[in-house]
Amino acid sequence: MAFSEPVTASRTVHAACPHDCPDTCAMRVTVAEGRVVRIEGDPDHPPTHGALCTKVSRYADRTYHPERVLHPMRRDGPKGSGRWRRIGWDEAIDEVAQRLSGIAAHGPGTAQAILPYSYAGTMGLVQGESMAARFFHRLGASRLDRTFCANAGGEALAATYGGKVGMHVEDFAHARLILIWGSNPIASSVHFWSVAQAAKRAGARLVAIDPRRTESADKCHDHLALLPGTDGALALGLMHELIVHDWLDHDYLARHVNGWELLRERALQWPPARTAQVCGLSEQQVRALAQAYGTTRPAAIRLNYGMQRVHGGGNAVRLVALLPCLTGAWRDRGGGMLLSSSGWFASAVDAAALERPDLMPSPRPRIVNMSTIGQDLLRETSPGFGPRIEAVVVYNSNPVAVAPQSASVAAGFAREDLYTVVLEHFMTDTADLADLVLPATTQLEHLDVHRSYGHTWALVNHPAIAPLGEALPNTEIFRRLARRMGFDEPCFADSDEQIARAAFRPEAVDFDELSRTGWVRLRVPERPFAEGGFPTADGRAVVDAPGLGVPDHVPNHESVQSSPQLAERYPLAMISPPARNFLNSTFVNVRSLRAIEGEPLVEVHPDDARARGVADGQVVEVYNDRGRHRCRAVVSTRARPGVVVGLGIWWRKLGLDGTNVNELTSQALTDIGRAPTFYDCLVQVRVVEPAAAGVETGTVVANPA
Repeated sequence: MAFSEPVTASRTVHAACPHDCPDTCAMRVTVAEGRVVRIEGDPDHPPTHGALCTKVSRYADRTYHPERVLHPMRRDGPKGSGRWRRIGWDEAIDEVAQRLSGIAAHGPGTAQAILPYSYAGTMGLVQGESMAARFFHRLGASRLDRTFCANAGGEALAATYGGKVGMHVEDFAHARLILIWGSNPIASSVHFWSVAQAAKRAGARLVAIDPRRTESADKCHDHLALLPGTDGALALGLMHELIVHDWLDHDYLARHVNGWELLRERALQWPPARTAQVCGLSEQQVRALAQAYGTTRPAAIRLNYGMQRVHGGGNAVRLVALLPCLTGAWRDRGGGMLLSSSGWFASAVDAAALERPDLMPSPRPRIVNMSTIGQDLLRETSPGFGPRIEAVVVYNSNPVAVAPQSASVAAGFAREDLYTVVLEHFMTDTADLADLVLPATTQLEHLDVHRSYGHTWALVNHPAIAPLGEALPNTEIFRRLARRMGFDEPCFADSDEQIARAAFRPEAVDFDELSRTGWVRLRVPERPFAEGGFPTADGRAVVDAPGLGVPDHVPNHESVQSSPQLAERYPLAMISPPARNFLNSTFVNVRSLRAIEGEPLVEVHPDDARARGVADGQVVEVYNDRGRHRCRAVVSTRARPGVVVGLGIWWRKLGLDGTNVNELTSQALTDIGRAPTFYDCLVQVRVVEPAAAGVETGTVVANPA
């Protein structure tokens, strides 16, 4: 499954989308004369049914991009100067091995000054955390707490259901009511959206719950534009109405839920008036939604991770997850909830075989939270933190653009005494501040296997073409580093195919079948929790979770309720969902997709714009105590009053002043899961006068692509 010579015959291979998306699409890649000529969704794969999103249908544009990094490069000037010198692989591997060995040689535990930094640039089990994890475990480097995106919701779901489990996505087609909560599936889950549209055509009612009037909300029957961070309050308000009107399944509660009486007591404290006031809704909206949810069968909730990126995000997920238990919605095909299906893979994936945690020294190295990387890179040595971070190896991530409070992140990576190695496809904001950039393969050039967090199918990705230039798979880069550093454990000689074969337990997924067909479905019950059977100790859903207690509404750190003085100075709440044609910071440099998005924008409601003298299309400054970000304003009712929407995640260097929305976000963490609070952010907006702008109004400084 590796290339030893150019491929000339026309052929089609099974592939999988590698990106951080619940759909995890099966793809067919057609190759002619060694070049990809077509990428399409696999029509035989039920969740994909032949369709791909706009972004991934243009994936070949990334692989053949003229600005692709194709050779190892060493910095040849001050950090950020843009001066680079091409070097060979042997020289690059020797340099990295020498620098890391030097740091680790100062005594026991000193390798903790080395930090791996990675996330979901690929969701693959082979090119993600397999050989890389083995390498850093054997080295004794610091461990990375990978909390971006989903950790608050994931741990909350596990506390309630025992794992990250939920409905089959295809069963939403049978629902008569679908709550699309904290999600914009037109942009982030097109295959769920197609299922929801099928349900709508069959008579289902669709309700969007989101602070922003998204493109998906436009096509729903109702939209509840609640204030950011109030989802838990809304869930409690719905529970209040379910209780007082007795829209409950008492048998399901008695047999399959632990702690129901404690939740009942809490929910009765949230009548519609209180709920509406906290959420910024009307009492009628709360009552009507509760009635619809309590009296419609089947009723389904598609929850997404946007709503848990606030201080109380974990508690909010716990509360929403308990709603289908109150009504017994789990009994029905088409009833229940889906946030993540990745827990169904927990017993199927052999994480220990992939990552080899047994290679770690004892005591185990410290853990560094990826969400606080800015402050941690700027820390000195301290008893509570350990040694100062002296080296960072970045792969499958772009922290300078995507991590919160990015001014501190950029300052940390700009340290001249920090040795930084970046495995990349392009010169991202993070690569710009590296000492060494190593060319990595794209999904079309390497072998991988995938699980999903939106459905229950395992997928394979066969390499379609030989790697371009001198690009290497992540696995091979870490394999060479391990060999150069003298790590002689047999696992460092494993080929990519050996790793792929070990990724899934054979009783769950037969690799040969997977390799042949492209995808294999896990054996998951059709109505998994119709009679309880949650993956908890006793099979019952949990209200009063150990160490967490009974869930409650936890207000935002930055809100009128929690921080009235701060809210007086910065009265607008800002959320920063991804732009429709980007996926986090991926695809930002694809010309055709960036042309659709145009430039960095902030959406401002007409009432808020009028109060600040902001006109549509005007350059504004969005600011708070953490930083300032200039961009163009769009005066639009997509933003609700009191909330601005900064669409992300643009590379910083493509912004008017070299910033993006994460200049404003905080490194504060969530109530559960130690996760970032991107959408718990107060700001103010003001017009940038042309005389003070420093550049011609409306000019975006951008690298052509």
